[in-house]
Amino acid sequence: MQLLDEDWELVLDLLPFGWEQEAVLSGASERLRGFRSIADLLRTLLLHVGKGYSLRETVVRAKAVGMVRVSDVALMRRLQKAEEWLRRLCVSLLQESGWELPAEARGYNARALDGTLVKEPGRSGSLWRIHYSVRIPSLVCDHLELTSVKGAGTGESLGRFPASPGDLVLADRGFCKPGGVEALHRQGAAVMVRLNSSSLPLWDRQGSRFGLSEQIRQIQETGTEREWPVWVQGDQERIPGRLCALRKSQEAAARARRRIARKAQQGGPKPKPETLQYAGYVMVFTTVPASHFSTTEVLEWYRVRWQIELVFKRLKTLAELGSLPKHDDQSARAWLYGKLLIALLGQKLERLGRDISPWGYRQPEAWKWQRVAGL
Repeated sequence: MQLLDEDWELVLDLLPFGWEQEAVLSGASERLRGFRSIADLLRTLLLHVGKGYSLRETVVRAKAVGMVRVSDVALMRRLQKAEEWLRRLCVSLLQESGWELPAEARGYNARALDGTLVKEPGRSGSLWRIHYSVRIPSLVCDHLELTSVKGAGTGESLGRFPASPGDLVLADRGFCKPGGVEALHRQGAAVMVRLNSSSLPLWDRQGSRFGLSEQIRQIQETGTEREWPVWVQGDQERIPGRLCALRKSQEAAARARRRIARKAQQGGPKPKPETLQYAGYVMVFTTVPASHFSTTEVLEWYRVRWQIELVFKRLKTLAELGSLPKHDDQSARAWLYGKLLIALLGQKLERLGRDISPWGYRQPEAWKWQRVAGL
């Protein structure tokens, strides 16, 4: 227990400044019966979320070391009340991660964003969507949001993610919509997004529809690249951009067409001739000027987006984020925020241990001074 207590003190030191006050302000520590302190409340919740113990097993283990004197039902209620507290801790840790310098990418702050689904157990379990953004190449999470998958405003959209001038956002075809491109453009950010010809109409200089099928057919040889100036029509303005395209190898094109055929066999719509044609190409729309990135560099940078897919794989395997052991909305959200808090604490510990502290932990008073100083 002495070693475990020492480790727990290091975890407490990683938490954002004022974490105990946030428990009071959010109502998580109201009438703290059965817990010795706010720290013990958090430790018990993370024991349940992080280790995957059932509520009953968590209570038994915590009672054995004298941390709590509550029932498993009471712990469930505590978890529900802690939803806002855990969310605030996650947001504070994300804000702290802004100390890290962005990757050098011609002056851009490169980011990859995506969404992933998490399901509650059982055939009728609810689905939740985590909207997630990481910086490249550090893979530090700089934004997260948790929503249901039903209802207005819950879908994947570039406009959901806050951006700043100088950001370079990498996203998959699910985010390829005029409204999202316009939202990022109005915030001063640049975008590289895999083209979805159905959801992102392209226009030429004269204001006519861009002849994608005819133009893309001009790329005859595998590995050949081309680009065209195109425009996207938003709700309030016309946004200039470039369409960069590369012809796939025969094997890669055949694999993509097999996936399309498989979806049709499983009850999906019959593919259009244009869909089968476009499967032979990688097409990326970008608002980055040609003076900043060449056609080849745009296509290569888009490939970096795959890093966020690997982040999701790690979260769902190492952090066991793949399924929810909860059956009501409030406890499910609290459980997810707890999992994300554990991931962010691990991320912060790795950053501090690697870059700053040779003895394995930091001195709190010195770090408070540095935070005030803006370091």
